Amino acid sequence: MASTKAGRVRSWLLEGLVHSTGVHSGPHVKETEKTSSWWQVMCLTGVDYFSTLGYQPAIAALAAGLLSPFATIVLVILTLIGALPVYRRVAAESFKGSGSIAMLERLLPWWAGKLFVLVLLGFAATDYMITITLSAADASAHAIENPFAPSWFHGNEIGITLFLIALLGAVFLRGFREAVGIAIVLVGLYLALNVVVIAVSFVQVFQHPVVVTDWWSALSANHSNPLLVVGFALLVFPKLALGLSGFETGVAVMPQITGKPGDTDDNPTGRIRGAKKLLTTAAIIMSVFLVTSSLVTTFVIPQSEFRAGGQANGRALAYLAHQYLGPAFGTAYDVSTIAILWFAGASAMAGLLNLVPRYLPRYGMAPNWVRAVRPLVLVFTAIAFIVTLAFRASVDAQGGAYATGVLVLITSASVAVTLSARRRRQRGLMIAFAAVSLVFIYTTVVNIYEKPEGIRIATLFIIGIVGVSLISRVQRSFQLRATSVELDEKALEFIHSDAAHGAIRLIANEPDDGTLEEYRKKNMDERRYSHIPQKSRTIFLEVWPADSSDFEEDLLVHGVEKHGYRILKVRSGNIPNTLAAVLLAIRDETGVVPTIYFEWTEGNPISNMLRFLVTGGGEVAPVTREVLRESERDVKRRPSVHVS
Repeated sequence: MASTKAGRVRSWLLEGLVHSTGVHSGPHVKETEKTSSWWQVMCLTGVDYFSTLGYQPAIAALAAGLLSPFATIVLVILTLIGALPVYRRVAAESFKGSGSIAMLERLLPWWAGKLFVLVLLGFAATDYMITITLSAADASAHAIENPFAPSWFHGNEIGITLFLIALLGAVFLRGFREAVGIAIVLVGLYLALNVVVIAVSFVQVFQHPVVVTDWWSALSANHSNPLLVVGFALLVFPKLALGLSGFETGVAVMPQITGKPGDTDDNPTGRIRGAKKLLTTAAIIMSVFLVTSSLVTTFVIPQSEFRAGGQANGRALAYLAHQYLGPAFGTAYDVSTIAILWFAGASAMAGLLNLVPRYLPRYGMAPNWVRAVRPLVLVFTAIAFIVTLAFRASVDAQGGAYATGVLVLITSASVAVTLSARRRRQRGLMIAFAAVSLVFIYTTVVNIYEKPEGIRIATLFIIGIVGVSLISRVQRSFQLRATSVELDEKALEFIHSDAAHGAIRLIANEPDDGTLEEYRKKNMDERRYSHIPQKSRTIFLEVWPADSSDFEEDLLVHGVEKHGYRILKVRSGNIPNTLAAVLLAIRDETGVVPTIYFEWTEGNPISNMLRFLVTGGGEVAPVTREVLRESERDVKRRPSVHVS
């Protein structure tokens, strides 16, 4: 009975684990069957991007004080002429939902590229994980500050935040369906309420213009030099970087956008056009809200209320909703804010579930169950619990870590498009993107210097991802890595011809100069030392080196005749695993269990094993035999390995 229940739990957890490669797209199943218009998908991105209005005006006021409107204008300018063009380019070049990380992966091959991607995944995990915990913490703050909130809410910020995170995890465990429809309702309602709050607040400003003159007088008294005002606004800009969140999510959800009838997998022009509209429209909408909300909150809310313990701390627009529109409307605004902040965590969770299965299993740096949604949800929920407890559900304390993740991703995207423009010899664009990259590099460095807790938590994520990845890579080193094996027409002719004679004998050959002497000597040695009958037919099997950092590969086996010898050639970065995969493919194709002959590799066995883990070579014969042993338990069906 216990084993039956355990089996059911395992089946439930691994439901949807149908992929043999690392292209599993998280909660959106194998392929996106139901897509939506770009503006509808914009709402899915918007639950992350637009929800920052719940705390961004207060953070801006706390960071810049009376200069908050100027600092916000700097943020908007950099959004529209910096981040937006960068991500429009990312959308055009990385349209499968992998974002800027995939662009950098293509530019940096081999192990350097893999390790760099793992580092970026650490920052992405920081961004998305802190989005979940910070948004839930801010949602709990809005709930606690509501005048109708039960008295026991006060002092229980951590408990409420953990409950919201657990509720989010439960949604994904059940299955993430119709996310776009929910997002449309939440974003539409939330933006409409914000329009009302900001409009009413401006009416109050027009009715009491003294608040503007008082603000201007105080500003002039403290910052009389306009150049110093601009300089100070630029200096505090890194503290406002939370207002840039949402761009990476915008390209991550591209597969959800409905394309045009003529779209192809390699050139989905309609989908790319829709993604660009999504990014542009979202940036313009957010820019308008950021500037207007910054103005009214700075004009009418006392600076003391923005500080820790103040009624506007982390909830400036909610403060105005209650003050000018009464507790009923204010409560409706709070409920809307709580809902969108909570669902912003859903957007972040979807981002995590998209990114991790796309990379780690394909690198061999995660177990196969990582491709299943539910186990990952449990892992991410547990990590969110730990982060919430570590930061004690404080919005202010998590702001630095959130900004670090956001800025590193935007900086990497800027660098990626700069390198892309350079590679395509687009000099003007390269210079422009390089300038944007420098601005974001500066912003990232300043943010890390001022709020080092962000880089600390990102470092913990990076160490965790790299550590688990390397351990998993070692543990999976004896697995078959080929996602498919295809033999061309000549290769099929060779193996079927030998199968007709009742035996398929292959000689493993390390490619050298390709001369007649190489093949003649190899054939003679193997027949002599491995006791291959002189009249029996043999085929050479050669693995030509490729990127050894790739774990999973599609193998194409070519048959060629050279100097009178028959040769099977395949390109791969993992020699023993590839040989094993080809042997099993030959067996399945012909029904004859093949035999392969090796020479012993010179060198220390330990150093050879390290060579295998890093370069895919090393002691080939015993590793090939071990891969075959783990892949085929039936000895009678397992290809034989002879070493001489």
